[in-house]
Amino acid sequence: MRYFLELRYLGAAYCGWQRQPDQPSVQQTLERALTTLLREAIEVTGAGRTDTGVNASYYVAHFDCTKPVADPAQTLYKLNFLLPDDISVEGLTAVADDAHARFHAREREYRYYIEPHKNPFTRHLTWQYYVPLDVGRMNRAAALLLEYEDFTSFAKLNSNNKTNICHVKRADWTLLEDGRLCFTIRADRFLRNMVRAIVGTLVDVGRGRYTPEDFRAIIASRDLSRSSAGAPAQGLFLSDVLYPAGIFAGSRNRQAKSGGVISR
Repeated sequence: MRYFLELRYLGAAYCGWQRQPDQPSVQQTLERALTTLLREAIEVTGAGRTDTGVNASYYVAHFDCTKPVADPAQTLYKLNFLLPDDISVEGLTAVADDAHARFHAREREYRYYIEPHKNPFTRHLTWQYYVPLDVGRMNRAAALLLEYEDFTSFAKLNSNNKTNICHVKRADWTLLEDGRLCFTIRADRFLRNMVRAIVGTLVDVGRGRYTPEDFRAIIASRDLSRSSAGAPAQGLFLSDVLYPAGIFAGSRNRQAKSGGVISR
């Protein structure tokens, strides 16, 4: 039997999603709890990698087990009891045996939060950046991302990517009611460190180091050395993973949650 898990986590204590030797990961922590609960060896496959310190307000993973889960609600309760406080499982859905959390994902969305003032209560969840930023300039630059497909300028070196081609569907900044800035970017795929590199460069646009046309030239150059340093990890959240509608057939209406279902 195959199941999809919907979860969220804070990334501060982990080396990222993916299992690593001698370092705590979200994947390993989840597998250990599932193995204890279901009393069989469980391996979990995630929708994608998140790097060290990066958070997820919505994430999807799948696992296989030999017996059907008789009571999903009770299983969720027990699983959350076994997991540490920085990982929460919100949904458990039976899916087809060939449903795949990573390969069937059509789009992913990230959000990055910047706090313009010192705030001890959000310092682990935002980039506290005190230089005034021109959001209009940043949005004009961000819109240029939709015109390009090759994002080598924002790809981490030695990442072994087969391709640096990504199709960005949305990229914009919004000012939230509490004064934070939120950058939202959605694409069919992302390169390692890509969002943080984009945010760092857009912030340099906002503070006047670059113009929007400079930002265009950085994208077109396909040269990582021309982009800015990546923004800190703690402000970044994987916020959505979108699947074809049939993947979650029979589950509760996910449109009411942070995640979404799409049809193509």
